[in-house]
Amino acid sequence: MRSAAASWSAPPSRGCDPVTRRLVLEADGGSRGNPGPAGYGAVVRDAATGEVLAEVSHFLGRATNNVAEYSGLIAGLRAAAALARGADVDVRMDSKLVVEQMSGRWQIKHPDMRPLAAQARQAAQALGRVSYTWVPRSRNAHADRLANVAMDAGSPREARGRARQGGPVGGAG
Repeated sequence: MRSAAASWSAPPSRGCDPVTRRLVLEADGGSRGNPGPAGYGAVVRDAATGEVLAEVSHFLGRATNNVAEYSGLIAGLRAAAALARGADVDVRMDSKLVVEQMSGRWQIKHPDMRPLAAQARQAAQALGRVSYTWVPRSRNAHADRLANVAMDAGSPREARGRARQGGPVGGAG
């Protein structure tokens, strides 16, 4: 019986990166009055397991609801990038306005929102593919709770996680 030596080598790389990490970002902002005392909350989860990787919330002072919503998005995108630069992120928010504007389906008409949208786009550049999905408030309860805790406390707060403490993300409303 004759034995043959076999050899195998991996096919040449075609420039494919290893598997990209996938994250879910749940973000929310709110104000009590419009404008009024405002805050945001953001939760970053592992898309495969649902594990909470970071929570960030911050009291903004007096701001509009839309400023608070955008601020939550920006802080959440920054937290996601700090955890996993280049990760694909599915953003889930109960703000139809922010989701539609960031998806490019609606124009950003209000001049105070343009700089915030630009900050969000800039923060997203540190990530891979970023998609935006509108969810009902009931499916955004964790981020909503963090936003309310921030408004109740009236001061910055990092609830849990490895992300840096949230802070003002710019803009006035």
